[in-house]
Amino acid sequence: MATDETFPLDPPRPRALPVPPPIGETAPARRILIGAAIGFLALVLALPLAGVFTEGLRKGLGAYLAAFADEDALAAIRLTLLVAAISVPANLVFGVAAAWAITRFSFPGKSALITLIDLPFSVSPVVSGLVFVLLFGANGLVGPWLAAHGLKVIFAVPGLVLATIFVTLPFVARELIPIMQAQGSADEEAALTLGADGWTIFRRVTLPNIKWGLLYGVLLCNARAMGEFGAVSVVSGHIRGLTNTMPLQVEILYNEYDFVGAFAMASVLALLALVTLVLKTILEWRYGDELARSARH
Repeated sequence: MATDETFPLDPPRPRALPVPPPIGETAPARRILIGAAIGFLALVLALPLAGVFTEGLRKGLGAYLAAFADEDALAAIRLTLLVAAISVPANLVFGVAAAWAITRFSFPGKSALITLIDLPFSVSPVVSGLVFVLLFGANGLVGPWLAAHGLKVIFAVPGLVLATIFVTLPFVARELIPIMQAQGSADEEAALTLGADGWTIFRRVTLPNIKWGLLYGVLLCNARAMGEFGAVSVVSGHIRGLTNTMPLQVEILYNEYDFVGAFAMASVLALLALVTLVLKTILEWRYGDELARSARH
């Protein structure tokens, strides 16, 4: 049956709202911001770093190199490398295990574990060193038992290692936890469905996905381990040639007005930090595309 009703071919369209102009800084504002950032970095980073090397070389290259001929200085360098070589792998293993447990499982005390991982960030290193003294010192809770069995922790290398492990505990775990949470467990579940065992899943699936976060956490952990002062100062006893790490040796030389020796030793710490930064930059430049794909995974 015919009808006289007519229908519009197109429904009425809503009126488009005006597009606001893009927000941006003017050229003078950009130059001011960039100049302020560069000036701040030069003030707090470049100038102190240049001052360390300038003071170390003030009396010439011969005096600078002679500072490292001292047996106490060499012992401090060896001890620093030894402590870092023990504490960094220990925190690497703990960080991977803790991040795996936190991101892949639900268990009682999970929140408490996360809080404990962050504890070294909120506790002064000096206080943490004092805690180890109260635990393992001669008059501590387990100190008499250790002494009876010929074991020494405080004022010895084990105490330095324990204090360093504590202050560097969060770095690896805190880098891995958000990465593994964002990636989820779909890849591991797929590998498990295909018959892979736990070690194969970790080696072929999990580790390639987290390797960049793991590397970054290890670099931060190593830099902090070599430069730690507060905690190791409490537990070391400042025994020359035995328990003095490089930061402690710098303090001793400076207090003895051996400025060339102090700044020469400090320059080694600065060089180690720069090497760490350069390695990180090179790896990011060399494998930047792979790093971006891993972040988007």
